[in-house]
Amino acid sequence: MIETTEIEKQDEGKIELPSSLLPLEQLSWNYWWSWAPDGLSIFRDLDPDTWEECEHNPRQLLAKTSEYRLAQAATDPYYLERVTRISEKFKAYIDHAPDWSASPSASAVTHQHPVAYFCAEYGVHNSLPLYSGGLGILAGDHLKSASDLGLPLIAVGLLYRYGYFRQRLRNDGWQEEHYGETRPTELPIKLVVSKNNTPLKIEVVIRNRRVLAQVWRAAVGRVQLYLLDTNIPDNIETDRWVTGHLYGGDRETRIVQEMLLGIGGVRLLRKLGVTPHVFHLNEGHSAFLTIELAHELIRTQKLSFSDAAARVRGQCVFTTHTPVAAGNDEFDPTLVSTAFSQDYIRELGLTFDQFLALGRVDASSKEERFGLTPLAIRMCCSTNGVSRKHGEVSRALWQKLWPGRQLSEIPITHITNGVHAPTWVSPLLRDLYERYVATDWELHLRDRTLWQSGVSRIPSTELWNTHQLLKERLVAFIRYRLSRSQQIIAQDETAKEVFDPNALTIGFARRVAGYKRWNLLLTDPERLSRLMNNEERPVQFVFAGKAHPQDEGAKRILQQLTQWRYESASHERAVFLEDYDQEIARQLVQSVDVWLNVPRRPLEASGTSGEKVAINGGLNLSILDGWWLEAYDGTNGFAVGSNLDTFETGDADRADADSLYRVLEQEVVPLYYQRESDGVPHQWIAMMKRAIETLAPQYNSDRMVEEYAVAIYSRVPPLSPRSSPATI
Repeated sequence: MIETTEIEKQDEGKIELPSSLLPLEQLSWNYWWSWAPDGLSIFRDLDPDTWEECEHNPRQLLAKTSEYRLAQAATDPYYLERVTRISEKFKAYIDHAPDWSASPSASAVTHQHPVAYFCAEYGVHNSLPLYSGGLGILAGDHLKSASDLGLPLIAVGLLYRYGYFRQRLRNDGWQEEHYGETRPTELPIKLVVSKNNTPLKIEVVIRNRRVLAQVWRAAVGRVQLYLLDTNIPDNIETDRWVTGHLYGGDRETRIVQEMLLGIGGVRLLRKLGVTPHVFHLNEGHSAFLTIELAHELIRTQKLSFSDAAARVRGQCVFTTHTPVAAGNDEFDPTLVSTAFSQDYIRELGLTFDQFLALGRVDASSKEERFGLTPLAIRMCCSTNGVSRKHGEVSRALWQKLWPGRQLSEIPITHITNGVHAPTWVSPLLRDLYERYVATDWELHLRDRTLWQSGVSRIPSTELWNTHQLLKERLVAFIRYRLSRSQQIIAQDETAKEVFDPNALTIGFARRVAGYKRWNLLLTDPERLSRLMNNEERPVQFVFAGKAHPQDEGAKRILQQLTQWRYESASHERAVFLEDYDQEIARQLVQSVDVWLNVPRRPLEASGTSGEKVAINGGLNLSILDGWWLEAYDGTNGFAVGSNLDTFETGDADRADADSLYRVLEQEVVPLYYQRESDGVPHQWIAMMKRAIETLAPQYNSDRMVEEYAVAIYSRVPPLSPRSSPATI
C-alpha cells in the first residue's frame, strides 16, 4: 500500500481566519455541510453578497470575505454559537459512523474491501461543476446516502478543467455555450500526494503515448471521491485536454476520457492500496475498467483471457441509465485502434477483432461498432436498470446478447432511483418534519408507518403557509435571476413585475431533448393561453434546461419555446431561467405547486426531479413512465395519458397533448383554486400530504443504496454459463 496524504493548503489559497471561526475552515473541506441543517446558511450568513458572487463555494467565500466582516462574525455570540453547534455535529457525524457490519442489510462490503463506484460525472454540489444532469446528480446522491448509512464506498471520477458548458440565450432564443475554467486550488478539494510530498500520479498509455494524471480528493461526508486530472506539465498539450470538458469535444475525446476513467481508475485504487469487494459501473462510461482488471490477472497470474474475464465478472456490477440503443456510447473500430495500443490488446491474448467483439451485440459481426454497454454487460455479473419499466425495456433492448433466451429469462433487473432527501428538502419543510414526523426524521426515511402518522399530524394551514412562503422566495429568486441575466420579458415590463406568488405555479426543468417533448405544451397555444390568462384562476410556468451543444434539434425546440414566451400574450406568466444548475433545481423543486414531466413513453429511464418535488410537498403531473409509473396511485398526484406505449409517435404526441390540457383544465386548476371558507385549499393540501407520506419513504436514495447493497453488492459471484451473455 502506498502511503498518501493531501496538500492541506495551496500557498495561493491560504486562508487566514480569526481563531473563533477556524471550525468553518475544517467544515469547508467536506461537502457534508451541503446537506446538514444550517450548513448552507452558516456560510451564506457570513457574507450573503460574496456567497452569491462565488457561486456558493465555501473556500472562495472564506478567502474573499473582508477582514472587517470576518471580525464582526468572530465577535457575534449568536453566530459563534451556531458555528460551535454545527462543528460539533460534524465531528460527531465523522467520528461515529453507523456500524455497517451490524446493519440488517450488511453484505460482504467492508472498510477493507469497499464498493468502488465509478461514474463520469458527479453532482455533489453546484460549487463542484463536474455534472451535466440527472446521471451526475444521482451519483452525488448515491455517495451522500452511502455516507449517511456508513456503507464503505470509494468513488472515482474525472476532474474536468472546464466542466459542462454555461448557457446563455441570444435575443432570438438560440442557445450559446461558454465555459469557465475550474481552478482546483479554489475548490473544496485536495491534491493527493505521496509521503515524499510529490503529487501521486497514475499512468495510462493512450494513443500510444504515456499520459499521466494527478489525483484530487473531495470529501463527501464519510465518502472519498477521487478525481483524475491530466492538466499537468508532464503531458503534451493534446493530452492535457483529456480532462478538458465534460461531454465536450469529438468521439476521440470521449473514448480517451473513458479509457482514463476505467483503466486509470483501477490503477489509482491499486496505488492507494484499495482492494474493492465490488466495482460498480454507474453507466457504461467506465466499462474499460473491466478490461484493465482482466489485464492485471493475465499479467500477474498468467491466466487466459477467458479465465480472467470469468474472474472479473465475479466482482463487477453495472447500472445502465439509457433506454435507447442510440444513447449508448459506440465507437468506430478505427477510433478504437487509434486510442488503444496494440501492445495492450496483445497482452490480453486477443486479436483486434476479438477485442472489438467484446463491445458488439453480435460478436461475429464485422460491421458493428464497439459499444461500451455490451462490453459492460458481458464483463459484469449483474446488470440493472433504474426503474421497473426501464428494467423491462433494457431486457428487450439487449436480448440479443443472450441468443436463444426468452425475454423473461434475460437477467437484467432493476433498482428504482431515489433522491437524497436532506440535500433537496427545504429548511422550512425540514423544520416541519422535525416537529411532526421525528426530530431525526432523516434517519427514518424508509419507515412508512412513521411518515404516514407524522405527516397526518401536520396542520393543513401550517403546511400551506410554509409552502406559500417558499413560493414567495421562488418569485424573488426568479426576479433576481432575470435581473442578473438582463432578460427582457416585454418592453414595458421589469423583472420586479414578473410572476405572482398566489398563482398556480408549474415547473418544467430538465435536459432539452426531443423525447422530453418540451414543445408538447405548445401544441394548442390558444388553449394554453386561456389557461394562463384566466383572471380568476391563472396558471404560470417556469422553465429551465440545457440542450447539448451538438444537438441542433434540441436547440431549435428551446428556441421555439423562447420565441413563444416573448411573442404570446402570456409572456408575464412564463419565464425561462438560463444556465440550469443544482441551485436553480433546488429553488424550483422546493417551491413549485406542480412539477410537469411529459417524456415520450417508454424513454424515461427513471427521472428523479419529481421525487425531489414530492419530498417538498409539491405534486407531480407526469406521463406514466419511469419512477412515476410505479409511484402514482391516483391520490398522490396527476397522470398524463395512459401507461401504454404502443402508439405511433405522432398519435401518442397528439393524445398526450390533449390529455395534458384536459388534466390541467379539469383536475389540476379546479382543485388548486377550490378554497374553503378560510381561504385554504384543503383538498389540495390533502393531496400534498398524501404525496409526501407515500413517496418520501420509498423514493429516497437511502432505500436505493440499501437495495444495491442487498440485491447487487452482496451477490457478486460469477453467474453460471447459462446466465452469462454470449462471449467471443
